[in-house]
Amino acid sequence: MVRKLKFHEQKLLKQVDFLNWEVTDHNLHELRVLRRYRLQRREDYTRYNQLSRAVRELARRLRDLPERDPFRVRSSAALLDKLYALGLVPTRGSLELCDFVTASSFCRRRLPTVLLKLRMAQHLQAAVAFVEQGHVRVGPDVVTDPAFIVTRSMEDFVTWVDSSKIKRHVLEYNEERDDFDLDA
Repeated sequence: MVRKLKFHEQKLLKQVDFLNWEVTDHNLHELRVLRRYRLQRREDYTRYNQLSRAVRELARRLRDLPERDPFRVRSSAALLDKLYALGLVPTRGSLELCDFVTASSFCRRRLPTVLLKLRMAQHLQAAVAFVEQGHVRVGPDVVTDPAFIVTRSMEDFVTWVDSSKIKRHVLEYNEERDDFDLDA
Protein backbone atom coordinates (compact mmCIF):
# COMPACT_ATOMS: atom_id res chain seq x y z
CA MET A 1 0.00 0.00 0.00
CA VAL A 2 1.06 3.51 -0.73
CA ARG A 3 0.62 6.19 1.85
CA LYS A 4 -1.81 9.03 1.28
CA LEU A 5 -0.13 12.10 -0.22
CA LYS A 6 0.05 15.26 1.82
CA PHE A 7 -1.63 18.42 0.56
CA HIS A 8 1.52 20.10 -0.80
CA GLU A 9 2.56 16.86 -2.54
CA GLN A 10 -0.81 16.65 -4.29
CA LYS A 11 -0.53 20.27 -5.33
CA LEU A 12 2.94 19.66 -6.83
CA LEU A 13 1.76 16.57 -8.69
CA LYS A 14 -1.04 18.55 -10.35
CA GLN A 15 1.59 20.74 -12.01
CA VAL A 16 3.48 17.83 -13.59
CA ASP A 17 2.13 15.82 -16.51
CA PHE A 18 3.81 12.40 -16.48
CA LEU A 19 2.03 11.18 -19.61
CA ASN A 20 3.32 13.91 -21.94
CA TRP A 21 6.75 14.36 -20.39
CA GLU A 22 9.20 16.37 -22.51
CA VAL A 23 12.82 16.95 -21.78
CA THR A 24 13.51 20.61 -22.33
CA ASP A 25 17.27 20.38 -22.43
CA HIS A 26 19.22 17.94 -24.55
CA ASN A 27 21.50 16.94 -21.71
CA LEU A 28 21.31 13.22 -22.49
CA HIS A 29 22.44 13.72 -26.08
CA GLU A 30 25.14 16.11 -24.92
CA LEU A 31 26.48 13.60 -22.41
CA ARG A 32 26.40 10.86 -25.03
CA VAL A 33 28.50 12.97 -27.42
CA LEU A 34 30.88 14.02 -24.61
CA ARG A 35 31.40 10.38 -23.69
CA ARG A 36 31.62 9.04 -27.22
CA TYR A 37 34.28 11.47 -28.43
CA ARG A 38 36.05 11.82 -25.05
CA LEU A 39 35.56 15.58 -24.82
CA GLN A 40 37.09 16.82 -21.59
CA ARG A 41 35.47 20.25 -21.65
CA ARG A 42 31.77 20.85 -22.11
CA GLU A 43 32.65 24.26 -23.59
CA ASP A 44 34.07 22.49 -26.65
CA TYR A 45 30.73 20.80 -27.27
CA THR A 46 28.79 24.03 -26.85
CA ARG A 47 31.21 25.83 -29.21
CA TYR A 48 30.82 23.08 -31.84
CA ASN A 49 27.06 23.30 -31.41
CA GLN A 50 27.11 27.07 -31.93
CA LEU A 51 29.32 26.74 -35.00
CA SER A 52 27.13 24.07 -36.55
CA ARG A 53 24.02 26.14 -35.84
CA ALA A 54 25.65 29.17 -37.49
CA VAL A 55 26.58 27.09 -40.56
CA ARG A 56 23.03 25.75 -40.90
CA GLU A 57 21.57 29.25 -40.45
CA LEU A 58 23.92 30.70 -43.07
CA ALA A 59 23.07 27.93 -45.51
CA ARG A 60 19.35 28.49 -44.94
CA ARG A 61 19.73 32.22 -45.60
CA LEU A 62 21.71 31.54 -48.77
CA ARG A 63 19.04 29.11 -49.98
CA ASP A 64 16.41 31.81 -49.49
CA LEU A 65 18.17 34.06 -52.03
CA PRO A 66 17.30 33.76 -55.73
CA GLU A 67 19.16 30.87 -57.36
CA ARG A 68 20.84 32.95 -60.09
CA ASP A 69 21.98 35.69 -57.72
CA PRO A 70 25.77 36.14 -58.14
CA PHE A 71 26.22 36.77 -54.41
CA ARG A 72 24.48 33.47 -53.61
CA VAL A 73 26.63 31.56 -56.10
CA ARG A 74 29.87 33.09 -54.77
CA SER A 75 28.94 32.69 -51.11
CA SER A 76 27.65 29.14 -51.54
CA ALA A 77 30.83 28.08 -53.31
CA ALA A 78 32.99 29.71 -50.62
CA LEU A 79 31.00 28.10 -47.78
CA LEU A 80 31.05 24.65 -49.36
CA ASP A 81 34.78 24.93 -50.12
CA LYS A 82 35.50 25.86 -46.51
CA LEU A 83 33.33 23.07 -45.10
CA TYR A 84 34.84 20.53 -47.51
CA ALA A 85 38.38 21.63 -46.62
CA LEU A 86 37.55 21.18 -42.93
CA GLY A 87 36.11 17.75 -43.67
CA LEU A 88 32.63 18.57 -42.38
CA VAL A 89 30.82 17.71 -45.65
CA PRO A 90 31.67 14.79 -47.96
CA THR A 91 31.42 16.71 -51.26
CA ARG A 92 31.03 20.25 -52.56
CA GLY A 93 27.62 19.28 -53.97
CA SER A 94 24.93 21.60 -52.70
CA LEU A 95 23.81 23.66 -49.74
CA GLU A 96 21.60 20.79 -48.55
CA LEU A 97 24.76 19.14 -47.22
CA CYS A 98 25.12 22.00 -44.72
CA ASP A 99 21.98 20.80 -42.93
CA PHE A 100 23.88 17.71 -41.82
CA VAL A 101 26.71 19.63 -40.12
CA THR A 102 26.41 18.97 -36.39
CA ALA A 103 28.58 19.14 -33.31
CA SER A 104 29.46 15.50 -33.94
CA SER A 105 30.83 16.50 -37.35
CA PHE A 106 33.32 18.76 -35.60
CA CYS A 107 34.12 16.03 -33.07
CA ARG A 108 34.93 13.62 -35.91
CA ARG A 109 37.63 16.04 -37.12
CA ARG A 110 39.39 16.27 -33.73
CA LEU A 111 42.94 14.91 -33.64
CA PRO A 112 42.27 11.82 -31.44
CA THR A 113 39.40 10.74 -33.69
CA VAL A 114 41.57 11.18 -36.79
CA LEU A 115 44.28 9.09 -35.08
CA LEU A 116 41.70 6.38 -34.59
CA LYS A 117 40.63 6.62 -38.23
CA LEU A 118 44.26 6.40 -39.39
CA ARG A 119 44.68 3.33 -37.15
CA MET A 120 47.44 4.94 -35.14
CA ALA A 121 45.56 4.09 -31.93
CA GLN A 122 43.31 1.19 -30.98
CA HIS A 123 40.73 3.19 -29.07
CA LEU A 124 39.87 6.80 -28.42
CA GLN A 125 41.08 6.89 -24.83
CA ALA A 126 44.57 5.81 -25.93
CA ALA A 127 44.51 8.37 -28.76
CA VAL A 128 43.68 11.16 -26.31
CA ALA A 129 46.53 10.01 -24.06
CA PHE A 130 48.99 9.94 -26.99
CA VAL A 131 48.07 13.49 -27.96
CA GLU A 132 48.24 14.85 -24.40
CA GLN A 133 51.62 13.19 -23.78
CA GLY A 134 53.12 14.77 -26.91
CA HIS A 135 53.58 11.66 -29.07
CA VAL A 136 51.79 13.11 -32.12
CA ARG A 137 52.75 15.86 -34.50
CA VAL A 138 50.88 17.48 -37.38
CA GLY A 139 53.42 18.57 -39.94
CA PRO A 140 56.44 19.94 -38.07
CA ASP A 141 54.47 21.01 -34.97
CA VAL A 142 53.90 18.81 -31.92
CA VAL A 143 50.25 19.03 -30.86
CA THR A 144 49.27 18.40 -27.23
CA ASP A 145 45.69 19.67 -27.39
CA PRO A 146 43.10 16.95 -28.13
CA ALA A 147 40.67 19.64 -29.37
CA PHE A 148 42.89 20.34 -32.39
CA ILE A 149 40.76 20.21 -35.57
CA VAL A 150 42.48 18.38 -38.43
CA THR A 151 41.59 19.56 -41.93
CA ARG A 152 41.62 17.33 -45.00
CA SER A 153 44.93 18.79 -46.19
CA MET A 154 46.62 18.27 -42.80
CA GLU A 155 45.33 14.71 -42.41
CA ASP A 156 48.22 13.30 -44.47
CA PHE A 157 50.80 14.95 -42.19
CA VAL A 158 49.63 13.40 -38.90
CA THR A 159 52.49 11.23 -37.65
CA TRP A 160 54.49 10.28 -34.58
CA VAL A 161 57.11 12.58 -33.08
CA ASP A 162 60.62 11.45 -34.05
CA SER A 163 61.68 10.89 -30.44
CA SER A 164 58.50 9.00 -29.52
CA LYS A 165 58.82 5.55 -27.94
CA ILE A 166 55.66 4.55 -29.76
CA LYS A 167 57.23 5.33 -33.13
CA ARG A 168 60.28 3.29 -32.15
CA HIS A 169 58.06 0.38 -31.08
CA VAL A 170 56.06 0.48 -34.34
CA LEU A 171 59.24 0.56 -36.43
CA GLU A 172 60.72 -2.37 -34.47
CA TYR A 173 57.51 -4.34 -34.94
CA ASN A 174 57.56 -3.71 -38.69
CA GLU A 175 61.32 -4.41 -38.77
CA GLU A 176 61.99 -0.98 -40.30
CA ARG A 177 63.97 0.56 -37.44
CA ASP A 178 67.31 2.04 -38.39
CA ASP A 179 69.79 2.53 -35.53
CA PHE A 180 71.29 5.55 -37.24
CA ASP A 181 67.97 7.44 -37.45
CA LEU A 182 66.76 6.77 -33.92
CA ASP A 183 69.48 7.36 -31.35
CA ALA A 184 67.20 8.81 -28.68
